[in-house]
Amino acid sequence: MLTLLLVSVCVGAGLVGGVFFAFSTFVMKALAQLPAPHGIAAMQRINAVVLNPLFLGLFLGTAVLAALCVAAGVHAWGAARSALMLVAGLGYLAGAFGVTVAFNVPRNERLARLEAGSAEAAAYWPVYVREWLFWNHVRTAASLVSAVSAAAALAC
Repeated sequence: MLTLLLVSVCVGAGLVGGVFFAFSTFVMKALAQLPAPHGIAAMQRINAVVLNPLFLGLFLGTAVLAALCVAAGVHAWGAARSALMLVAGLGYLAGAFGVTVAFNVPRNERLARLEAGSAEAAAYWPVYVREWLFWNHVRTAASLVSAVSAAAALAC
């Protein structure tokens, strides 16, 4: 069961991290290059469409599995893979899930309340892109750390 847990966290964190990586490396850059009303409208649409069963199942399911990984790491403390299981679980829980909830979602919610063509939205857009991207880079790195740590724990 532990092997299945670690493989699942590795794959889940890797897939979620890949989505974050895409936004960090080209999606947000492309949206920022559009006229503000178009970039804002596109991001508002992305933020609505991402709330689907497949992505949410992966994102939330990996958080549940990451929590189990933390529990398994604590339970087996002293085993060679304990620290790696903790890093894998906490990396995803704090760095991917936690950062999303605490930093990216509030910015998405604020953007959603704005009319894409308004002066207020145009003024907020560069701030949104800068702040949202910073936190997205954090959750991208955290997802990678989680996936690599789960894979390393498999090797122990």
